[in-house]
Amino acid sequence: MSKVKELERQLDLAQQQLRVFQKISRFMVKDLNLKQVLAGINALVLEFMRGDSCLLYLLDKGDLLLCSSNNPSPGTLGNLRLRLDEGLTGWVARERRLVAISKEAFTDPRFKGFAELPEDQYEAFLSAPIIARNKVVGVINVQHRKPHVFTGEEMETLTTVGEQVGVLLSLARLESGVTSEEVGALVAAAAS
Repeated sequence: MSKVKELERQLDLAQQQLRVFQKISRFMVKDLNLKQVLAGINALVLEFMRGDSCLLYLLDKGDLLLCSSNNPSPGTLGNLRLRLDEGLTGWVARERRLVAISKEAFTDPRFKGFAELPEDQYEAFLSAPIIARNKVVGVINVQHRKPHVFTGEEMETLTTVGEQVGVLLSLARLESGVTSEEVGALVAAAAS
């Protein structure tokens, strides 16, 4: 690839990232409930990453609670919980670190499967902590059905999205008076 073509590719990617961040920023200032905002973020992340699944878990009473999915299985939203010592998602929250697995994520020894989540059979898995005020308040996962090598740009984008979602949650909590231990109440209030 010529140097000019590579620079054009990098510029295009940077413009795509900027659009994602701008759109998420606009969610923060709109009068939308939390459920709508999380669904919008799901859609933006999937579009940018060209993924098949995006799941958002938020910390609730010491566990990670599934609060948003682009394709929710019946009964999972607001009900499916993971402890911080369970699965890749729990590991990401506990360790405050990104994890990227390009194929056969379900064979990783940290993985915990759920029969109600078809995404658990997907090959590629990218996960970043959601951070607010220097504390982990959740995890965002992106999955691909087929093997996918995650780029540095994708990893950086998901990390930044996790930070933006953290700020968004802080704002929502301030507005509603809900503590970080009561995210389930915050999501339930947003749905009504």
